[in-house]
Amino acid sequence: MQSCPNCSSSEFTKAGVINERQRFKCKSCGYYFTVPKLGKQIDDYYVNKALQLYLEGLTYREIERILGVSHVSVMNWVRKYNIKRPYNSKYHPTYKILNLGELQKYFLNPENLKGAGQLVTELGDKFMLIKWDRFKD
Repeated sequence: MQSCPNCSSSEFTKAGVINERQRFKCKSCGYYFTVPKLGKQIDDYYVNKALQLYLEGLTYREIERILGVSHVSVMNWVRKYNIKRPYNSKYHPTYKILNLGELQKYFLNPENLKGAGQLVTELGDKFMLIKWDRFKD
């Protein structure tokens, strides 16, 4: 703890333990505070990827299986950043996880490039290909 969260003073003393967390008292303002809880931090890369995949139409559980991040965490990030996905019940993309060689072979076939929108995004050492048909009824 560097400073008091109330007055930003660096003058404070220990003032007991509550719920197994050290409590402090500021000498300047008399404010009692505890050390903030340090939870598991997830890299911003995974947060960005999860939100991108959510906007592309993947469900929370699909994102969980792909990234290995809890679907509840993804749900919380969507709420936190107020992400709104366009609603369209007839729209749901398909996706594939490919390594570099498989991705190169996929794009060498001209049939794979016609009649569909595609997005490729990196997932660590693999790539995710998201594909949806244009003007799908």
